[in-house]
Amino acid sequence: MTADFRPRRSVLYMPSSNERALEKAKTIPCDALILDLEDAVAPDAKPTARDAACAAAASGAYGRREVTIRVNGADTEWHADDLAAACAAGPDGIVVPKVSSAEEVLALVDAMSAHGAPDHTALWAMVETPRAMLHAEEIAAASERLTVLVMGTNDLAKELYPSMHPGHVPGRAPLLTGLSLALLAARATGTAIVDGVYNDVKDADGFLAECRQGREMGFDGKTLIHPGQVEGANAAFAPSEQAVEDARGVLQAWEDGAGSGVVTYQGRMVESLHVDTARRTLAVHEAISALA
Repeated sequence: MTADFRPRRSVLYMPSSNERALEKAKTIPCDALILDLEDAVAPDAKPTARDAACAAAASGAYGRREVTIRVNGADTEWHADDLAAACAAGPDGIVVPKVSSAEEVLALVDAMSAHGAPDHTALWAMVETPRAMLHAEEIAAASERLTVLVMGTNDLAKELYPSMHPGHVPGRAPLLTGLSLALLAARATGTAIVDGVYNDVKDADGFLAECRQGREMGFDGKTLIHPGQVEGANAAFAPSEQAVEDARGVLQAWEDGAGSGVVTYQGRMVESLHVDTARRTLAVHEAISALA
């Protein structure tokens, strides 16, 4: 794990056309914000929302939160102006929807450079089509500027089973192949990856179950559509107290047993792979603790 690791347990979409939402976001304990210019903003409100998002991102008023701007897709009339304005604002990241190929990544990176995006502004690519799932590794490896993959599960669901309401299949069975392919690509390339949204904000049990599933699969965190989902995501994607205690125990046993051949912790054999996992657990725990 790199020294500049940032927790992304909770990545909250906020509509940039809503001034009150942008103000409230300053107090929400999420790890990252996506100031949205796309789905959450009506067409006639997009220019005003663009100005508001860029002003917010440039303000420095969001503390330790990672602040990104989601622009409209490359196939829309707003994309070019969104991208130019976002680059000038210099957020932590620019989120681009429906990225489906390495060529698209390279074109976006070139455009960001042409618009003078500062070095700290990363590209976050939303992968939300069957084509993107099948080319996820190429997408993730296309540029070092691309640091995060964002699962667009609603759009992926629409393309996989359009006769069904997306997001309401228990266990997300139709999505699991795509989710797994994207996860493999992220891990193969050292790219962070966050899970898609859960649509029913009133279904707390369903949301927490999906958080647990995402955590067990290996996602770094989850994108969210409501502030009420932040607490659950933060808890789900953080190491538990028991996991932290076990990680410390494994590392201590490994250190104590150096040169002795077989090392055990609580009756379980400890190998180097367990040590690597323990170190990552503690690194994540320390990074989260530093946010408090």
